Amino acid sequence: MSWLAPDTFLTFCRGMDLSTLTGILSEVQRPARSSGSSAGWSWVTHDAYAAPRGQGARDLARDITGHRYAGRAAQPDRVETVFLASTPACACPYGRDHQVPHCDEHPFQFAYHRGGFEQTFFNFGRRRESQRGGAAADLLVRELLDAAIVGRDAPDPGAGPDRNDDGAHTVRIIAAHFGLPSPPLHLPSL
Repeated sequence: MSWLAPDTFLTFCRGMDLSTLTGILSEVQRPARSSGSSAGWSWVTHDAYAAPRGQGARDLARDITGHRYAGRAAQPDRVETVFLASTPACACPYGRDHQVPHCDEHPFQFAYHRGGFEQTFFNFGRRRESQRGGAAADLLVRELLDAAIVGRDAPDPGAGPDRNDDGAHTVRIIAAHFGLPSPPLHLPSL
C-alpha cells in the first residue's frame, strides 16, 4: 500500500489536541512513530505490531471518542477519529478476506468513530468496500459509487491497471470526505 508505510496504524483525531492524543497512545504502550496536527486534525502513526496484546488500536480509536477519555478533551461531545491501517486485509482461517471483526493483527483498514461508537468501518481494495458495517455504514457510499469502487458498475478486482487493488483511491476519497491533512498520507492524484 503506497499511501502509507507498510504495517502502520494511523489515527486522526479532531476535537483533542496532539499532546493529549499522543499521551493516551503512550499510556497504552502505542508510542508515536510520527505525529502532527493540521486542518483541525491531530494525527499519530505507530507500528502495527509493536504494541502488546490487549486493546486493539481500532478499539482505542473508538474509545478516545467516548466517555473514558471525555475529561481530556476540550469539547468531549465533538471528538471524532478516523483510523487507517496499512496492514493487509485479514485472511485468518476463522474469517473472510473482507471482514473479520475480532482479529487484533488485522483490524479493519478504515474506521470512523464518534461518540464512543463505530460509525462506519470496512477494508479496502479489490471491492472490499462493499462489505461495510457500523451505525452509519453507508456514510461514504455515494463517493464510492461515483468512483465505481462499489456497485454494479464497479469492475471485477484485478480487471485492469489501477483498479484500486491497494485501496489508494478509497483512501483518497476518505481523506477528501473528512478533510484529512496530507502530511502522513501519500495519496495518488487522479
